Amino acid sequence: MGPEDLQRGLASRLGAGLLGVDAFDGTAGRIRFDRSVALELFRAMREELGFGHLSTVAGIDWVDRREVVYVLWSDRALQYVLLSTFLPADDPKVESASGVWPSANWHEREAWEMVDITFDHHPDLRHLLMPDGYAFHPLLRSFKLHEPESLEVKVRHV
Repeated sequence: MGPEDLQRGLASRLGAGLLGVDAFDGTAGRIRFDRSVALELFRAMREELGFGHLSTVAGIDWVDRREVVYVLWSDRALQYVLLSTFLPADDPKVESASGVWPSANWHEREAWEMVDITFDHHPDLRHLLMPDGYAFHPLLRSFKLHEPESLEVKVRHV
């Protein structure tokens, strides 16, 4: 499977929401999509194209926008594929993939926590790495280090 196959398989289903399919060394390709078709793309990748395993979800802060990159694996094709979407910095939201791939759960929690990307309809979007009540997103480029005494962190006792 290559970029042309992915383009043919998704073009009619996603329409203008499919922004392009690029060659990407070592993979079936990189699919660029508009966030409005995220859930439909996720379902097509799993059900029609056989990408049954989601390896990772990563969030990137490009200052003026955010990017979400998904890495999928197909046992049938023995290939990886990348999915990529850009989100406006003032509204960094996209549909959760956790309903299609349960493995997205913790990856999306980490991307929300570190880069402030909200995953709509996520079943449990809460802190994973930082303590409850932590109000900052440490991997945003706008994040400034603070003196320890100036931070108020609520501690959770288990």
